[in-house]
Amino acid sequence: MRGLIVVTGMAGLLVSGCAAEAEPVAVPPPVPIAVDVAAASSGGACRLLDFAVIEQLFKVRFDVAAASEQGGTHTCVVRSAGAALPDLTLSVSKTTVDKTTFGAEVVPDKAAKVTGLGQQAYRRTLAAASGRGPVAEVGWLAADGRLATVSWTSARGSERSAVEKLTGDLTTLAKKVNTRAL
Repeated sequence: MRGLIVVTGMAGLLVSGCAAEAEPVAVPPPVPIAVDVAAASSGGACRLLDFAVIEQLFKVRFDVAAASEQGGTHTCVVRSAGAALPDLTLSVSKTTVDKTTFGAEVVPDKAAKVTGLGQQAYRRTLAAASGRGPVAEVGWLAADGRLATVSWTSARGSERSAVEKLTGDLTTLAKKVNTRAL
């Protein structure tokens, strides 16, 4: 009897091992995670800019930044990965220019004076040109021996009057730029 029980148990184990294996369950691929990278991660003058501050002021989301350095000039361009324009450019250069020379030789003709920014500052709007719309620009002589310019290059077809209004937002952004951090 014991032998019959053992043989029956073994037969049961052998039969259960012959069952078909379960089909593998398809698992969807992992969803890519989008990581916001700060403009500052590009180095150079990009360390002085913040995508969130730019978006708050201009209501445009930029997510790409590129920095360059040539001699004593640091430059940063920010834009959207999906479109080349608009873009925002910041340039900061070491200078020995004083306030008088800045006003006489650096400030462009027909530029408007800006108060409360550096030692002296200006704003202007340039006409549209081939491949781009108008450009808004704010330039200033910082108190730390630096000459800085921030500009907004609009997309082709942008209205000059709308870009002209951006000089106020550029001035606000310029006041947040700490040129001493370079």
